[in-house]
Amino acid sequence: MNDRIENHRRRFLKTTAAAFGVATLPRWAQAQSAPAVITDPSARPVAAQGLQFGDSRAGSAIVWSRSDRPARLIVEYALDEQFADARKVIGPHALKSTDYTVRQELVGLPPGRDVFVRASFQGLDNSRALSEPVLGRLRTPSLSARDIRFVWGGDTAGQGWGINPAFGGMRIYEAMRQRRPHFFIHSGDTIYVDGPITSSLVAENGRTWNNIVTPEVSKVAETLDEFRGRYRYNLLDENVRRFNAEVPQIWQWDDHEVTNNWSDAKDLSGDSRYTEKNVPLLTARGGRAFLEYAPMRPFGAVESERIYRKFSHGPLLDVFVVDMRSYRGPNSFNRQTAPGPETALFGREQLNWLERELSRSRAAWKVIAADMPIGLLIGDGRDAQDRSRFEGPTNGDGPALGREFEVAELLTHIKHDKVLNDGRISREEFTDNYTAVPAR
Repeated sequence: MNDRIENHRRRFLKTTAAAFGVATLPRWAQAQSAPAVITDPSARPVAAQGLQFGDSRAGSAIVWSRSDRPARLIVEYALDEQFADARKVIGPHALKSTDYTVRQELVGLPPGRDVFVRASFQGLDNSRALSEPVLGRLRTPSLSARDIRFVWGGDTAGQGWGINPAFGGMRIYEAMRQRRPHFFIHSGDTIYVDGPITSSLVAENGRTWNNIVTPEVSKVAETLDEFRGRYRYNLLDENVRRFNAEVPQIWQWDDHEVTNNWSDAKDLSGDSRYTEKNVPLLTARGGRAFLEYAPMRPFGAVESERIYRKFSHGPLLDVFVVDMRSYRGPNSFNRQTAPGPETALFGREQLNWLERELSRSRAAWKVIAADMPIGLLIGDGRDAQDRSRFEGPTNGDGPALGREFEVAELLTHIKHDKVLNDGRISREEFTDNYTAVPAR
């Protein structure tokens, strides 16, 4: 990072600190201080990106953080702000292979309670070299019927609109934090790797919008470090870090984590911004950076990069997070008359999982978090036959065609379960009157 960028970043941090004031920090956070260990700052790791909570479930949650050097994560958590009777977890090592990011699952958490968390990094060359602690607080899901408030959004720092210190940074995150939601669904486009951020843009009424710019966001992302740098950029913002430290998140991805409207068939040969034209390789790098920076629970050996999953909040709410990007076929004219590899959107395994879990759910509310709108027409230029090519699932009026086969199957399944669970008609009557998609 050159001196101009570093000075700009420092001015931004000072500006936002002054704008919000210490009084806006939670009382439990104001009361904490750094441990009395090595005082030379250069000898201690730094957790400049703060911490995040994610994938919160009854009894457990993920804690994410990042060191600036090889170190080991140390997590303490308690049920009161004084950290009385705190439990300590010796977490994983932060190493260069993961851009010094780490995740640690906290287990055995009581349901429906505030949990206070203090995370530090321990130097590997000196165990007494501890970072300044980063502090957080999350509320665990309740097992009983309680009011639930959540927020959702997406498309962070898109279309070249980055962090503007004069505006106060990404203030929407502070507005969401003040609502004290139980969780946040980030519905994809967590970064915009295909949208370079410049120093200034013309905003409404001719006003100038000035961005902080780092080398990694000044061009389209191609290398692994450029993908990672996009996530580090968002975490420069004080609003984002404060939000992350209090609101558990549920992440999913869409296209801009890799490149616009991507599938394995995406052709970048005509895009002069890219020297790396291999979209599967860009997908691999973008996917790795996403999984490193997302506060997600790993799925293990069976499907380690799986994104679709389910979360329950007592008897009131089940959230089904889907992945409409990883299993899709190529963007096409989307009017195939029979389902096949070219019409894939969710993929058979994910679709079977979603239908099965929806059938099993007895929650009063079932929320399907989709990273793309189902009913909106989204184009992707024209194909070799000069036909409209579609990025989204739908293609217009008429019977189900192309990717609409999977959408129609899912909607039929949802309607099927609602009608049967409400007890209004028999299964036989439903099959005769409501089935719109032929059985496979």
